[in-house]
Amino acid sequence: MPLIPAPEGVLEVDALWQNDNPNDPATDTVALLCHPNPLFAGTMNNKVVTTMYRFARDNGMHVVRFNFRGVGQSTGEHDYANGEIIDAMTVLQWIAGQTNARKLWLGGFSFGGYVTARVAEQMITVPHIWGLDDFELQRVALIAPSIEKNSTDDLTLPTADTFQIYGDADKIIEPDNMRDFAERMGIDTTVIEGAGHFFHGRLPELKQLLEKHS
Repeated sequence: MPLIPAPEGVLEVDALWQNDNPNDPATDTVALLCHPNPLFAGTMNNKVVTTMYRFARDNGMHVVRFNFRGVGQSTGEHDYANGEIIDAMTVLQWIAGQTNARKLWLGGFSFGGYVTARVAEQMITVPHIWGLDDFELQRVALIAPSIEKNSTDDLTLPTADTFQIYGDADKIIEPDNMRDFAERMGIDTTVIEGAGHFFHGRLPELKQLLEKHS
C-alpha cells in the first residue's frame, strides 16, 4: 500500500481505482472512508469501514481508505481528532492529484464518523483553503458517530446530503445522544433494531442501508 507525504511524515493509503484507471471517465465519484478510534484498535481494515468500502466499490466508485497518524505504517501520534482531520484533508489533496473524479462520497465510523463530519464541514465552508474547491460533495455517511466525547456545538453539515445509521443497542455511543444529534443537525437517521456499536451480525443490513441512502 502506498505511503503518501503528510504533515506528520507519511500516511498509509489503500486506494481502489475502478478498472485500475483513476481517470476512467465512466467513474466520476470517489469515496473517502475514515476508521474508528486508534486508541481502541481502530484501523482502516475495521469491518464496518470494510463494509463501506465494498458498498462504494460495488456501486462503481473509486474508494480510498487510510490509516490515521500513528496507525499501521502512518507516522505521528494520535491527536484526538484535531490532527486526524488534517490527515483526511491531506488524503483528499492526494486524491485530487490521482484522479479526475470530482464527486465526493464521505463515510466514517465511530471516531471516524466525527472526523468525517468535520471533513464535510471543511468541504462546504473552506474547500479553497485546501485547494479542493472543484470537488462536489455528494453524500456524507455517519455510522454510529462519536459525538459524545467530541464537541459538535459549532459543527456545520450539509444537512440534505448527510445521513446517520446506528443501532439501538449501542453500548459505546448512547443511542439517545445520536438521536438528539440528528434532530439538532436536521439529518436523516436510520436506527437498526438490536444492533450494537460494531454491528455484529448486521453488516449485510448496514450495506443495504448504505445503498438505500445513496
